[in-house]
Amino acid sequence: MREVRLGDVIDDYCVKCKRIMNHSVVSILNEEPAKVRCRTCHSDHDYRHEQAPPPKVDLRKQALFNEVLEKVDPSADEEQEQEEDAVGEEAKPVSAKEAPKAKKKVKGK
Repeated sequence: MREVRLGDVIDDYCVKCKRIMNHSVVSILNEEPAKVRCRTCHSDHDYRHEQAPPPKVDLRKQALFNEVLEKVDPSADEEQEQEEDAVGEEAKPVSAKEAPKAKKKVKGK
C-alpha cells in the first residue's frame, strides 16, 4: 500500500453521517492519517480505521428492566423449575389468567 498524503481521499466511518463515507486526510501522525474531513458533511474527526463505534448498551437500564420483569410474575420461575423436576410425569397445561376486559368507548351525541 502506498504512503498516505495530505488531501488523499480515503474511506472512514463518519460520526455525523453515521456511515462509511469518503474522507480527505487533514493531518498525518506517524505516517498514518490522524484526522480526516468528511467530503459529504464536511465535519472533521479522528481517523477511525473504517470501524463504527460499538453500540451503546446501558447496563443500568437492562438491570432495571430485568428487575421489573421479576416483580411482574415471580411465580413463573418457580413453575418452570417445578415442570423441569417432573421428568416422568405429564406436564399439566397452565391456564392463563384472564385479562381485564376493555370498556367500549361510547361517543357522545
